[in-house]
Amino acid sequence: MPLSDKQKGAIEARGSGNVFRDLGHADADREQLRAILAAEIIGVLDQRRLSIRDAQALTRIAAADFSRIRRANLGRFTIDRLLTILSRLGQEVDISVKVHPRSTRDPEAETAHP
Repeated sequence: MPLSDKQKGAIEARGSGNVFRDLGHADADREQLRAILAAEIIGVLDQRRLSIRDAQALTRIAAADFSRIRRANLGRFTIDRLLTILSRLGQEVDISVKVHPRSTRDPEAETAHP
C-alpha cells in the first residue's frame, strides 16, 4: 500500500519522557509533575462521577479551581495546592525523587563559583 502525503512528511523522533522538556520549557520537571497531579485529580473526579460543584462541596476547594484543572489551565496551581486537593479527595500520594545530572549541557551548571 502506498504512503499517504501525510505519512511521507512524517518525522519520527524519540522524546525524553517529558513533553514539556521536549518543547523547551524552562520549568519542565515542575510542569510535568503538575500535569500528572492534575490528571490524578481528574481521574478521581471521573471515577467517583463528581461534578465540579460536588467536588467543591466535598473539598471546600472553589469550583473554579476544579474547572481550571479539567481544562489543564494549571498556571495558578502550585504542586502543594494540587497535593492538598488530592488529600481532600481522600487520596494518599507517594512521591519518589531521583536526582541526576541533566543529559543536556547546561552552561550555568558548569560555571565555577568562588
